Amino acid sequence: MIGRLAPPWDGLLLDARLATLRDDLGAYGAIEDGVLAWKEGLIAWAGPRAELPGEPEALARRVESAQRRWITPGLVDCHTHLVFAGDRALEFERRLQGASYEQIAREGGGILSTVRATRAADEAGLLSASLARARALLADGVTTVEIKSGYGLDLDSERAMLRVARRIGEELGIGVRATCLAAHALPPEYAGRADDYIAAVCEWLPELHAEGLVDAVDAFCEGIGFSPAQVRRLFEVARGLGLPVKLHADQLSDLGGAALVAEFGGLSADHIEYADEQAVRAMAAAGTVAVLLPGAFHVLRETQLPPITALREHAVPMAVASDLNPGTSPLLSLRLAMSLACTHFRLTPEEALRGATVNAARALGLHDRGRLLPGQRADFVQWDIAHPAELAYWLGGGLAHAVHVAGVAHHHG
Repeated sequence: MIGRLAPPWDGLLLDARLATLRDDLGAYGAIEDGVLAWKEGLIAWAGPRAELPGEPEALARRVESAQRRWITPGLVDCHTHLVFAGDRALEFERRLQGASYEQIAREGGGILSTVRATRAADEAGLLSASLARARALLADGVTTVEIKSGYGLDLDSERAMLRVARRIGEELGIGVRATCLAAHALPPEYAGRADDYIAAVCEWLPELHAEGLVDAVDAFCEGIGFSPAQVRRLFEVARGLGLPVKLHADQLSDLGGAALVAEFGGLSADHIEYADEQAVRAMAAAGTVAVLLPGAFHVLRETQLPPITALREHAVPMAVASDLNPGTSPLLSLRLAMSLACTHFRLTPEEALRGATVNAARALGLHDRGRLLPGQRADFVQWDIAHPAELAYWLGGGLAHAVHVAGVAHHHG
């Protein structure tokens, strides 16, 4: 690998402060007088200026100064529902006036109101609405994003959502992982027939996978979603196709979802406010990442905290994601999710940054990004900050000076 990444390099940044997130360098894997170089879309060198094997101009085709800015790996948003039509602002207002989530759902609101709007939208309209949201994430430092289907709930609409997810990656030049979440809610035409609907989803999955539209399979395992037995049927089909699984687990109650996804060697268990210590042990043994979603916790004014202490004790990697969706987490900034994770869940700013980079990449099964190391993708962000803790400290504001994907600057603040 390093042979391929030998000089001359494509680009080199001097006068940089690097938060490499290497485990052998202390807090943030920090290098104060650092140099970052890349070649063919990969990091070729990340280390102290003093150890640079020659003069910068002799090593790289293009040399620039980072002007003492901090550089982190590109952020990875490992749980979003950013492809949808319409919005649910009026429901937000009604909830504040005392209506419950269940009551709104019974009246035809909730997920099903987004399903109606998404089914009615054409693909071009869906793409343009969703691109605006993806651009907001990119401007705030996100270079890889996971996008779930789940607002179509029929084969054609789910396919359209997954196609739009792929298009977003092509249009913006960022990494996109597309997740099939057809088992998100029961569509009206299957009312009272959840088993039949799961059987239909199990038939769609091989078709969508054959079209190259699915990187992973997810489900909503909850009293208002699908039972562990129904999820198990879906996961068995996914396993037969060689597709990794992840799960919306134990968000509103403990149905054993985190333990179920661990049993299938799943990439991640997401939400997990109600997961118990046994589930955490199962996740640790399976290498399943805990994805914390403080946006939904915040918007729904939840009080049951995820088992953070147990996750730390059993060394389960914790990721932080935006959960960007129209109903419970209309959050257009992964950095704000990091901040909320610190405030609500007591993560340290460093845990939050690792949660939105290296651990989030692991939650997507990606091991080629998330740290500043030679051979990793050259996804990195130059930030206008004096210390990495500021990424979780400021609530909003444009801190990203430049966002680079595979070495190419895609956004300038």
